[in-house]
Formats: sequence, structure tokens, C-alpha cells
Amino acid sequence: MDLLVTDVTVGDRPGRAVHVADGRIAWLGDAADAPAGDRVVAGEGALLTPAFVDGHVHATATGLALAGLDLHSSSSLADAVQAITAHVAATSTGIVLGTGWDETAWPEGRGLTRADLDAVVGDRPAYLARVDVHSATVSTALFDLVPGIRELPGYHKDGQLRLDAHHAARTAAYGAVGEQQRREAQRATLRQATALGIGTVHEMAGPEISGVDDLALLLRLATGAPGPRVLGYWGELAERGGLDVVRELGLAGAGGDLFCDGAFGSHTAALGNGPYADRPDTAGSLRFSTGQLVHHVRQCTLAGIQAGFHVIGDAAVAQAIYAVETVAAELGRPAVRACRHRLEHVEMIDRPDVERLCDLGMVASVQPAFDAAWGGDSGMYADRLGVRRALATNPFADLADAGVALVLGSDAPVTPLDPWGGVHAAVDHRTPGSGLRPFDAFDAATHGGWHAARREHAGGPLAVGAPADLALWATEQTLSAVLAERGRPDCRLLVVEGEPV
Repeated sequence: MDLLVTDVTVGDRPGRAVHVADGRIAWLGDAADAPAGDRVVAGEGALLTPAFVDGHVHATATGLALAGLDLHSSSSLADAVQAITAHVAATSTGIVLGTGWDETAWPEGRGLTRADLDAVVGDRPAYLARVDVHSATVSTALFDLVPGIRELPGYHKDGQLRLDAHHAARTAAYGAVGEQQRREAQRATLRQATALGIGTVHEMAGPEISGVDDLALLLRLATGAPGPRVLGYWGELAERGGLDVVRELGLAGAGGDLFCDGAFGSHTAALGNGPYADRPDTAGSLRFSTGQLVHHVRQCTLAGIQAGFHVIGDAAVAQAIYAVETVAAELGRPAVRACRHRLEHVEMIDRPDVERLCDLGMVASVQPAFDAAWGGDSGMYADRLGVRRALATNPFADLADAGVALVLGSDAPVTPLDPWGGVHAAVDHRTPGSGLRPFDAFDAATHGGWHAARREHAGGPLAVGAPADLALWATEQTLSAVLAERGRPDCRLLVVEGEPV
């Protein structure tokens, strides 16, 4: 059946109507001239926009945080331990999973240790990810689930793990979650996305994050009932079979969280311009050789598959761009540009590399909430990098002005699903002059997600022929007013592929 949404404000024009048929916008105009519809939604003057697209999500981990142990609000080590204690008492069996702790402002001056956990969880395995999810503290019982972990790079006897040891521990931790618990967590994430007007999420899966079975379960769940669309990405090198998974599951791309480096908070993002300000013994590290990345991009380009890379430090960003540039020299720029290879995060980038990104037709998938949480001259980035380098992170305006395609995402559960908050954070950058213009930020959070996944329609984000992914908001304000006032209206109705959710 078709759908008519009438008496709505579209952009800055009230009194409009949208007719939807076969999953696409069939007509758009004045409400007085609207055609008949099998189903009619009376907008009552409410704002109608394209549905949001979250360009970087981890659905299972997000759902587990929504329903489980979320330590983002812990203001001290003692506060975190108290929250863990309460959670353990409420869940008497199984693995203890949590995320979000951030020691940088804790008065104790340190993070969680294995001793802290063992005292609370006893002989239960426990994995508690730091807020950036690139390091974690684990219990002794979890060590026992990962043979050989003590020999891996990044292992520390106090239970604070980084690098390869952390990846192994995370794989074991999430591997211990049963299918029913995964399904419930994924449903919780999709329900939350629906409530927030998110019509599509880009799921960033991989062997070190969630696993093939987890991703396949999510894709089945998303196609089994009306709800947000899930576009899957798989972060595994072609040489390790990554493209086989992409083909088997019909995914959007081979990459996403293909970890070329780590994160600033865990001192694992790869820096090319000197060591960390608060740890001069390290500049982070690259996880792959340049040859491995070149091979991956080459195989993806030959297959017409989009490649993607997790890159945060400038050394990792430069390495990934060099790999794409090398393949462009071999196979031609048109072949590379057609694939629209993407970089996730791109928090630190040299100016010449911005121009190279645009020239190669690449996409920058960015998370404005990172800057809101940790940017500026006195945040965590300033502690890790020094003020000068911190103020140069997340240069959204430079990327946009150079013509680089942008998509906004949350990286949930690192930061919450919050599309309006992401738009406003992209505008109100902690570094003056680095933010986006309001409509550019909104476009990057909606149409930008379609472009990033190579599925945009030539007619634009909301036009006849475009996919009918729509959000109806509980406000009679125009879009300009919502953006100007940093509004966060509630979503009255989400429409995905023409179907009300």
C-alpha cells in the first residue's frame, strides 16, 4: 500500500505533503494538491526530514551497554567499582561485560585494574572496555579463556590490555555471549535507533569486534521486521578472507573497523609527528604493513568492493591514503574513485592528505561527539597530544571545504546514538573555525550516509524518486530553526523504505 504524509513542514516550507509508493517518494508538493493515499498520516504541521543515517555503529555492543553495565557516567574509580558491584549482584552468572570508563578525570589518578575487578567479580570472567574501546581491563578468569594472551603485545599483568592482547580478550569476551543475549541486545539498539529517527545504521563488524555469526544474526533481524536498515561492513584484510565474507553476506563494503591503529585515549593511535605528550615513550603503532593495505585495496578495487579503514592518528591516515593512491596509479583513478573507499574517524590528518582524499574520491566517516567529549584546549586530547595538536584534530571544515564527502556517525557504544547531538557537535566544534555549517552537518548526517554507502539517488536527499526514509518530528519549527536553536525534537514517526515503523 502507498502512504501519504500530509500537512508537514519540509525544510523551511510548511503546508507540504509527501506521497510514497513502492518504497520511494512518488510525489512532493503543496498539501492542497496531494493525491489520495491508501494510508494517511496527518502531520499537523510537524517537521518532516530525511531519516538520519548513523555511519558507524556496533549494534551488539551498543545494546549490551543499553541494557547492562554502562560506565560512561562514573566520576571516579570508586564510583565505577560501585557500579560493577551492583551489576554483579544483579546478574549472578555469566560473563561481566561493560564499557565507558574514562580515568582521565578520576581523582584517584588511575584506571581499573585486574585486582579491582577480581575483588568484585570473583571467579567470573569480566571485560570492561575503556571509553574508546581500544583498551580494557579484564579479570583473571577472562585471562584463562585466552591461551597465550600473556605473550601478546599489549599484555600487562595488572589486567589493563592494549593492542593484540586487547583484541584477543575482546574476541573471547563477546564470544562468550549467547545468541539470545545477542539478539536482545541488537533489538535494543534498533529500537533506540527507531526512537531517534535513525533509518539506517552502518554496522562496523569484524573478526576482532563481533564475528560473522553476530553480523549474520543482525542482518537477519533487520530484514525480518519493519525497522532501521542495517548496512554491514566487515573489517578483515582480503589476504585473510575478508572479501569472501563480504560476498557471502552481501555486505556494503570490506573495511569499516579494519584497525590500522588504535585510539588517542589508549595511546595506540599511530602518530607521525612525535610521541604522545603524556607518554613520550610511545607514538602508538601501525598494525599492518603498507604492502598489506595496498593488496587489500587492490583486491577490493578489482572486485568493485568498497574498502574501509579505521585510522585515527596521522601516520595511519597517511598510510591508508598512500595505499589507495598506489592502487590508483596501477588501476587508474576512475576505478578507485568508483569504489569510494572510506576512512573511519580521520581525527588527525595533514593538510596535503586532505587534498589527496578528495582527489581519490574517498569518504571521511567522522564522529563529532568525539570532539565534544575530548577536544578543545583542556580535554583528553590536549592531555594526550598537547594543546597545539589537540586543536587540530577532527578538522571537519577543512575536509568539507576541500570537497571531501563526509558522513557522521556515533561509533556507539563509544558515544551514544544521538543524531541531533552529532549534528550540533559538528557545528559547535571545540576548535573555532573547524566546525561545519548547520545544513552541511545535517546533510552529512542524512544524505551523506547514502553517499558513503554508494546508494544515493541523483534527485537529492528528499526529492521525487528518492528512497522514502523519512522522520516526522514533534515540532512545528522549520529545519533552519531547529538547527539554529540546537533543538532535539522527539521523533513522532520513522518511515523506512516507505513503511512506517
